[in-house]
Amino acid sequence: MQSLWNDTEAATFGTDPLGQRVYTSRLLGRNPALVLHGGGNTSVKVTEKDYFGDEVEICHVKGSGWDLATIERAGFAPVRMDALLKMARLPAMSDEDMVLQQRAAMTHPNAPAASIEAILHAILPFRFVDHSHANAISALTCAADGEARVRELYGDRVLIVPYVMPGFILAKTVADLINGRDLRKEGIQGMVLLKHGLFTFDDDARRSYELHIEMVTQAEDYLAKRAGATAADVPVPAPELMALAKLRQTVSKTRGFPQIARLSASPAALAYASLPQVADCATRGPLTPDHSIRTKRVPVVLGADHAASVQQFSADYAAYFQRHADGQTMLDPAPRYAVWPGQGIVSFGDTLKDARIVADLAEATAATVTLAERTGGWQPLSEKDIFDIEYWDLEQAKLRKGPARKVHQGKVALVTGCAAGIGFAIAESLAEQGAQVVGLDIDKEIPEIMAKIGAIGLVVNLTEDQPVQDTIDFAVREFGGIDIVVSNAGIFPKNDPLDTMAQPDWDRTIAINLTSHQKLMNKVIPYVKQGVDASIIFVGSRNFKAPGPGASAYSCSKAALTQLCRVAALELAPHKIRVNIVHPDAVFDTKLWTPEALLKSAQRYGMTVEEYKTKNLMKVEIRSKDIGNMVAAMASPLFAKVTGAQIPVDGGNDRVI
Repeated sequence: MQSLWNDTEAATFGTDPLGQRVYTSRLLGRNPALVLHGGGNTSVKVTEKDYFGDEVEICHVKGSGWDLATIERAGFAPVRMDALLKMARLPAMSDEDMVLQQRAAMTHPNAPAASIEAILHAILPFRFVDHSHANAISALTCAADGEARVRELYGDRVLIVPYVMPGFILAKTVADLINGRDLRKEGIQGMVLLKHGLFTFDDDARRSYELHIEMVTQAEDYLAKRAGATAADVPVPAPELMALAKLRQTVSKTRGFPQIARLSASPAALAYASLPQVADCATRGPLTPDHSIRTKRVPVVLGADHAASVQQFSADYAAYFQRHADGQTMLDPAPRYAVWPGQGIVSFGDTLKDARIVADLAEATAATVTLAERTGGWQPLSEKDIFDIEYWDLEQAKLRKGPARKVHQGKVALVTGCAAGIGFAIAESLAEQGAQVVGLDIDKEIPEIMAKIGAIGLVVNLTEDQPVQDTIDFAVREFGGIDIVVSNAGIFPKNDPLDTMAQPDWDRTIAINLTSHQKLMNKVIPYVKQGVDASIIFVGSRNFKAPGPGASAYSCSKAALTQLCRVAALELAPHKIRVNIVHPDAVFDTKLWTPEALLKSAQRYGMTVEEYKTKNLMKVEIRSKDIGNMVAAMASPLFAKVTGAQIPVDGGNDRVI
């Protein structure tokens, strides 16, 4: 592991202690082998003047909810040292009192809550304190001879602390350990918490950080020598997509909400999933205790019957809870990731971000456990210790801070023809309501267009079989399945009477407005059957009921599309898949309707443009977003018991009514 310190970069953060603290904290946070997603904490002790000009000793400690990789000055909680040191001298202190008193001792009421390790940082007699959950330290200490390894490697340079509960108990343990000692004279430069992590400290920011890098590197080198030759890479298999979709559906039902599922076939994931003893070593415990709030204590290791494996995991989790519960309410029993022998690791999450966080933690665990198994065996904390962390209210509070759940959160939506107009509005509405959207269009700018709403855009000609299959496979491979399909792609050909219409115009209209939808259904329905609260929505037109002269190709294609919807509703109802169609009319905020085209059409009816745009019974303008919101509603629980419906969004049309 290399030091990332750069003098020029460091200077941009300021030369004051807090500025240097921000910089070295970010250096730690940049390295996923040290900390992941909010892990670790850092501090700096300074003397500052308060509002009244009195000098106050302050410990600026990482604030709860901040990530070391992106932390700023505002991310550090300023806590009075005298209060923290008084707390350390108390014989006992509840978690609630600790949090309350740390908050009361802060010099800035709007700063984030201080880390639960603030007292520990305060009692260490050095200006800068760095703490990480380095993978190498876990591999080194999560072994039967972990303490002996630490002594062999670091000698008297570090304090060795047996695992105890983080927070006040850990602070008291360390306070007792260092009571009456002069750590500087003894040459103590760090502290190893067995089965937990590493602390380093110094009065210089760079020195404290580089001590951290040095000690982790020592652990890495030590383990590499004991591991010997690296195992050969496992060939990357073709993903079993239907099995992945079924697994996601099972886990989603167990969790009670739709889940994004991410399959990783990285070298670390495949090596882990290919270990002959993976069912044993994967179920001993997490890489570091605080991971359990996101990953649970262990993953599910899949057998031949994935549903049975998840069911057994849930039963085992309930038993684990019963063994250790003391008045807590059990969390849901669904796994947060799965070890899939021969395929890799599948990570689950309410959102893509959540699934990626779990994936990062799972892959770090995989690499570390694989290394530990090759260097003496993986022996993490007991399940009781992990339970205490998983159900520790201070840790659960981190998860409760998240925003309210959105209507389509965790769902995967496939939307066609969404580069502009109605299709874009549909994709946007679904994304706003939490769905992970994959947008398909022949427009080559669709990737950039979808990126504006946080969606994925794929260029595809929907009349071609293999490209359509490839896009469906992509959505399943990336997100685990498909729950919502909005079949919207279409064209409006030029108006020609039947006796003068060119045959290619008719054929092209039918191919795009009808046959492409049938091709999509043929390929996507098998995956939708494995979806969660699955729904298919077609976008039709008022013309199916009220055609106009010269619009035979368009009107017939939309009428046939409506019939396709009705048949699909009949076929898929036994699978609890809802199939409905929306019929828009007079939606003028699209690329098709230029100001010139609107004016020309309005004049043909003897109307102003505004009169023309509201020439429905309710005299209201219909916008693309109205269609988008309707489609999002049709895919939601509001329409849970509606299928085969044809819903006009047109402000009322006397010819239709």
